[in-house]
Amino acid sequence: MLINTNISNNKKKILVVDDSTLMRRLMCDIINSDNRFQVVDQAFDGDAAYQLLKKNQYDGVVLDVNMPKMNGIQLLRMLQKDKIRARVMMASTDTKEGAAVTMEALDLGAIDFIEKPANVVYLKGSEFYNNFLETLQAVVTSRQTNIQAVPLIPRAKQEEQTQKLVNIVRKSAPVVTGQKVVALACSTGGPKALQSVVPMLPAELAAPVLIVQHMPKGFTQSLAERLNTLSKIRVKEAAEGDVLENGVVYISMGGKHMNVVTKGGRAVIKYTDEPPREGVKPCANYMYESLQTSNFAQIVCVVLTGMGADGTKGIVNLKTSKKIHVIAQNEATSTVYGMPKAITATGLVNQVVALDDVAQEIIMNVGVR
Repeated sequence: MLINTNISNNKKKILVVDDSTLMRRLMCDIINSDNRFQVVDQAFDGDAAYQLLKKNQYDGVVLDVNMPKMNGIQLLRMLQKDKIRARVMMASTDTKEGAAVTMEALDLGAIDFIEKPANVVYLKGSEFYNNFLETLQAVVTSRQTNIQAVPLIPRAKQEEQTQKLVNIVRKSAPVVTGQKVVALACSTGGPKALQSVVPMLPAELAAPVLIVQHMPKGFTQSLAERLNTLSKIRVKEAAEGDVLENGVVYISMGGKHMNVVTKGGRAVIKYTDEPPREGVKPCANYMYESLQTSNFAQIVCVVLTGMGADGTKGIVNLKTSKKIHVIAQNEATSTVYGMPKAITATGLVNQVVALDDVAQEIIMNVGVR
């Protein structure tokens, strides 16, 4: 099913792909209500979308997962196989299966996703409306597409590089003595970026790693499970009361704010339920600010790709009471150069590095056991 509309030159051209007539109409109404965008084509399934993408160029594609003939995952695979570039935003369900499929879609080059509520009433609400348009804007302005500019390093090669670095670090004295922690923030493009960082961290890392990735509840567990299968370092969705341990990566649960508190001299995860901050929940600012009263001697703050400025205020506040070392992803390798740009503008950044070098710098700054 193909539906063509007149194209406006000054608006971003959007292709909407969904097998539900109602869902397509609702999403098209949202997109066309914003003067930045215009839906120029619609497709009923992946096969119809594939035919359109072979012939036309779009600024953004809104793609459903479950469709007849060819689903969203199959379409993404076809686009990669045929080297057809597109900036894709997935429309995903919040079921466990839906979250796992979303992680696969992000692996296959989708830039971000919108959580599609099961109840149509919520689709008409202001929260969904605003989140949809904000996410779409990030996707269409992304520096990257579904086609990887640089091939991913094979896992065996990753492990070899990490082991070499571990051996080097073991021979050198740490720059800062005392307990350290890594606190990382990311948003749009983050799940894919984390696959270039977390699997490169050794299980012997001499610090716990805290990660705030902007995602709804349910999706963060699938992200943690995915990263855990790819990594030697242990990765988990942080649970209330978790005691931070070296060599463990803790990903903040979606829909709550992750904090670190001290109990009996130990650093412990505590969730709070304040409203969104910087428009997001979880918000990395809470994580960074909670570390002000921790017992850590140094906090290595890492800011990766993402829209907005989350993390900046938290790191600025953290600097007033703690020794910090700040690593920011560079513009060239960021899907969206918002969060790294914001922290770099403060002058607090110690290193601006390409994505592939982030893990190395983390290891060099915290050491190994």
